Amino acid sequence: MGDWRLDRRSFFGLAAAALTPPAGIDGASQQVSGGAHDASFDPWLEIRTDHLVQNAAEVARFSDNRPIMAVIKNNGYGLGLVATAQAFSRSNAVRALAVVKLREALTLREAGVTAPILMMGPFDTRDVAEMHAHNIMPMVYTPIGDVLARAAEGALRPITVHVKVDTGLGRVGVPYRDAATLIRELASRKGIVIGGVMTTLSEDAAFDREQLRRFVALASELTKAGVDVGLRHAASSYTLFQHDNVFFDMVRPGMVLYGIYPDARFRGTKRLTLRPAVALRTRVLYTKQLAAGESAGYERAYIAKGATWIATVPVGHADGWPRAAAKGAKVRIGARMYPVIASVSASHTIVEIGREPTVRVGDIATLFDWEEGSRPEDVAASCGASVYDLTMHLGGHLSRRLL
Repeated sequence: MGDWRLDRRSFFGLAAAALTPPAGIDGASQQVSGGAHDASFDPWLEIRTDHLVQNAAEVARFSDNRPIMAVIKNNGYGLGLVATAQAFSRSNAVRALAVVKLREALTLREAGVTAPILMMGPFDTRDVAEMHAHNIMPMVYTPIGDVLARAAEGALRPITVHVKVDTGLGRVGVPYRDAATLIRELASRKGIVIGGVMTTLSEDAAFDREQLRRFVALASELTKAGVDVGLRHAASSYTLFQHDNVFFDMVRPGMVLYGIYPDARFRGTKRLTLRPAVALRTRVLYTKQLAAGESAGYERAYIAKGATWIATVPVGHADGWPRAAAKGAKVRIGARMYPVIASVSASHTIVEIGREPTVRVGDIATLFDWEEGSRPEDVAASCGASVYDLTMHLGGHLSRRLL
């Protein structure tokens, strides 16, 4: 692959700024070791911002230094919207951010994040002027050139958009057969700048190749006709493992930036070395000994075969810990792994300790983190959950501690 460079100052007309994290993130106070919080039994998250930056550098290395548009949708994949944005703003590899809700984009601007932001989700045409006022780029795929041009005229400066092309996924996007007409029409408008054209692949490796053929043909047709299509981008986290040389002008990953392999089979490929950036921890709330024949959990899901110690940890599916964890996941307490038993309720999980009371109330219990054996991929593999279930469903009420 050849050398690839992009002038940061000219990228979308904005400069990505390195920002210092504020005292709180996403409405939850930033907590540090020491103080009353250490005695709390409420579950918490620990966020390794250095791992976020390292993962971005790893993706840049693999993609021959293509600029990265970091997808931080759904509260930064559970890690915290503002915290992840600020971490990625410190990365030389990340040139833009992407969200799927207008509220997310506005929250970032309110927090002082100045990096280019692409709003990939739906919006009302009445929102366009506000988006433009905050330098938020809309992803468009319908003929709204009039609205965009009026917003540009009202602000006395051009508006930059990215055009989403549906090459076969069928979710959203202008159908590839009609895309050239829409893009030409938008590009002809005064005040509208095509910052990029984008597509999303189906993750069916064979059909992806047909999608890519359609995408390349469209961009080539427009370029030959003198239409500036901006930056072409299609590569998600999955794509980085499924295909070579489809980086185009920019890559648009999500999960890998958080240090998690999106599919178990990708972990052994050695294409990317990722470091999980999130840990879910709590403290042991209660221990007790069951006699043989005594049970635990709804519908007596667990019955002790002999005298057995169990421990309850105060985290459940209301916090984002999946119900499937009771089907084989383990929790690390101290240096040992203990199996989750019975059933995961809204706010509690029970683990089997064994014949001896080796666990005490107040001990830290790790449900997943960045250590081998406790990575999100390890938990997912043990109980059949998706790694997406372990991050994107993490409750907004959880304390998030930046490390």
